[in-house]
Amino acid sequence: MDKKNFAFDKTNFILLAIGMAIVVIGFLLMVGPNSTDTAFEPDIFSVRRTKVAPVVCLFGFVSMIYAVVRKPKD
Repeated sequence: MDKKNFAFDKTNFILLAIGMAIVVIGFLLMVGPNSTDTAFEPDIFSVRRTKVAPVVCLFGFVSMIYAVVRKPKD
C-alpha cells in the first residue's frame, strides 16, 4: 500500500497521543474531595481545580487539534 494514501503519519499519531495524555493530566488535576450534604469541602474552589486544570485541558485539546490539521511531510 502506498504511504501517500494515509492522512496521518507517525508524527501525527505521536502528537495525538501527547495531546490525549495532557488532557488526561488536566482531568486528573480536577479530581479531589467533594462536598456532601453534611460537610462542606472548601477544596472544591482551589486554584488547581478551577484555574490550572482547565488551562491544562485546553492546552491538550489545542495540541490535539494541531496534530489533526498538521500536514504530513512527503
